[in-house]
Amino acid sequence: MEALTEKIILEKIQDFQDWTYNENAIHTSLEFNDFKDAFSVMTRIAFEAEKLNHHPDWTNVYNTLQISLTTHDANGVTQKDFNFAKIIDELVS
Repeated sequence: MEALTEKIILEKIQDFQDWTYNENAIHTSLEFNDFKDAFSVMTRIAFEAEKLNHHPDWTNVYNTLQISLTTHDANGVTQKDFNFAKIIDELVS
């Protein structure tokens, strides 16, 4: 899979509320009621990541989850990242 151009990434990111593009990745920050809720969502995302064989860079501090998606093999953002972002959005909606 090839990395998308910055122009295409900026066009596609407009369809994703609460996602931004910088530092060669797309990013979101999710806040939950507590640690248990944040960790539950992380677990659900982890199962999807395994299915896709595409794993996020992420951190969790108490009730906040920071997620960054990039395709390391392509050295940039690909359609695979946007597909995964859509899945993540559906899981947390």
